[in-house]
Amino acid sequence: MTDRVVVQTQDFDVHDEYEALRRHNPATGAVVCFSGLVREFSEQSGVTGMILEHYPGMTEKALKKIIAEARQRWPLQRVTLIHRTGILNTEEQIVFAGVSSAHRDAAFDACRFLMDYLKTEAPFWKKELTETGEVWVEARQKDQDARQKWTPENRNPEIKSSDSES
Repeated sequence: MTDRVVVQTQDFDVHDEYEALRRHNPATGAVVCFSGLVREFSEQSGVTGMILEHYPGMTEKALKKIIAEARQRWPLQRVTLIHRTGILNTEEQIVFAGVSSAHRDAAFDACRFLMDYLKTEAPFWKKELTETGEVWVEARQKDQDARQKWTPENRNPEIKSSDSES
């Protein structure tokens, strides 16, 4: 089990991150990765970029807590969460979430869980840059709804047995 949590201003290489999740681990049967990008539309029109702020130390602690919860739910091998901060333009990468597991269902579910929890539990503050000015991004109901599906009464069954799939 290896976890990697990084909050940084510089970009990351998705291929390198994928390779770090899969290499030197013959028990790995699945690697699932997600990379989020700054897009030109949101609640505002004409988004040209974004400013992301965080509270150093507190943010990394929150990301590690999210990973720990994912590890309680699924049999994971390696987990990587990278989140960028600072000024980002449209089409730039913001976030990378990647997991490796012996099982594809665990890898898919855990990666989605990481992103759903990151959107609601990680202390990042976002300001969209638009053609007409700057606008703070408020919490969105759709992110809360996505997180809600992982509560104990709603979450998918855990994968406990290595015989459950190939």
